[in-house]
Amino acid sequence: MKYKRTRGEVSNLSFQEALFSGFLSDGGILLPEIIPNVSTERLRSWRKLSYPDLAKRIIPLFVDETEIPPEDLNKLLDAAFSKFSRSEVAPIVSLNSGLNIMELFHGKTWSFKDLALSCIGQFLQYFLSQQNKHVTILVGTTGDTGSAAIEAVRGLSSVDMVVMYPDGRVSQVQEKQMTSVLDENVHVFNVEGNGDEIDVFIKPCFLDTAFAEKHNLCSINSINWARIMVQTVHYFYAYLALCNEECSDEVEVIIPTGACGNVTSGIVAKKMGLPVRLVCAVNANDIVHRMLSSGVFSVAQSLPTIAPAMDVQMPYNMERIWYLVSNGDTDLVSTLMCQFEQSHSLPLPPTLLDQVRQAISKSCVVPDDDIRQCLLDVWKRDSYLLCPHSATGVYFHNHHSFLPPEKCVVLATASVMKFEKTVVEAGVEFPLFEEVSSLMKLESRCLKMVKGEDWEQMLRKRIERITENIQTRNN
Repeated sequence: MKYKRTRGEVSNLSFQEALFSGFLSDGGILLPEIIPNVSTERLRSWRKLSYPDLAKRIIPLFVDETEIPPEDLNKLLDAAFSKFSRSEVAPIVSLNSGLNIMELFHGKTWSFKDLALSCIGQFLQYFLSQQNKHVTILVGTTGDTGSAAIEAVRGLSSVDMVVMYPDGRVSQVQEKQMTSVLDENVHVFNVEGNGDEIDVFIKPCFLDTAFAEKHNLCSINSINWARIMVQTVHYFYAYLALCNEECSDEVEVIIPTGACGNVTSGIVAKKMGLPVRLVCAVNANDIVHRMLSSGVFSVAQSLPTIAPAMDVQMPYNMERIWYLVSNGDTDLVSTLMCQFEQSHSLPLPPTLLDQVRQAISKSCVVPDDDIRQCLLDVWKRDSYLLCPHSATGVYFHNHHSFLPPEKCVVLATASVMKFEKTVVEAGVEFPLFEEVSSLMKLESRCLKMVKGEDWEQMLRKRIERITENIQTRNN
């Protein structure tokens, strides 16, 4: 398997090269040159597999065995999933209505980001240990990516991690999970801005090719292909748990959506032949819903909500989605992205819009008040606690779904343990979680990026200092 750029020109990249990349010099991002096909017969043979064993069937389709031999890859995946608190890794529970909830939050930092990032941490260490190489990873986060990324690489001598999160736009638990990690290779910045503003000053560091190569920069946001790759597994797992014995019927997967990394994984799975109907549930930051409804992809002001990981008004994975649904039309993607980056508003060509609507069947916007009401209703009816992001998916099912509940699954992307304030505001008594109490007692450390300062320059200086320290250590 080789990888290519969404905007053309660069191709024939290895998995290792894709893993260690960020934004490419023209702003493009990476996808496989060919999406592998999974036949119905093959699907049927996978029906009884555990989550880790299913991952061992799917991930090798994207990783050439000359890069990671099968035995080594299986060991890396076993090590990654051994960190989860449930042996099923991603258990599926049914509410009284019959609606299924796929709990993707049983990793170390209680969010679905642990699924992919625990694997990526293993992949990074595997390649870096072979080459005696060091990388600096840059991560902008609006919630869960930061803590999951930190957990995946903390303490590694071959990796430094720089994480930036928006001040006041993550929950106390999310913030504490980042700032309480005191390992020397972890550098956390609190930024007086929003998530989109953080992406704005990270991206030039990658686009400056000389700077990026000098400091061995890497990203493990959902810009990183390996994130998308690993996340395809939970679509197959959910489908196989809910489909008929022939694997011939359709299952609806409802996805709380922000930067569109998760739904991109779903589209990849669909392109592989998985019979899923994909739905995007968004909060007040509704660029995806507006695009699907009006045909115009346009940036609006980022609004703080009680589902902060979804507070995104510039979902960079949309570029991947256009590439996938247009069957790899790099000229089209390059033209559209150039137009969008200049104007921040883009009417989609009718053919492309139809293709996107075929890939994403439906969407809906769920305001904060409806999220709170959904949390309360599910607690009263099912004695089940949802996080605010997952509640957007349940809200969609309750108001818009066409399929019966037993053929629908909501991807529960984070544990309720992170969102005490929101749960209490919804009128639900928040239980005492010992894990949270222990976390909140830990010492914290972070640096500040204050509005008015040159954030890009501050980031570059931190990267340069990391490189200097590594060079001193190696001399």
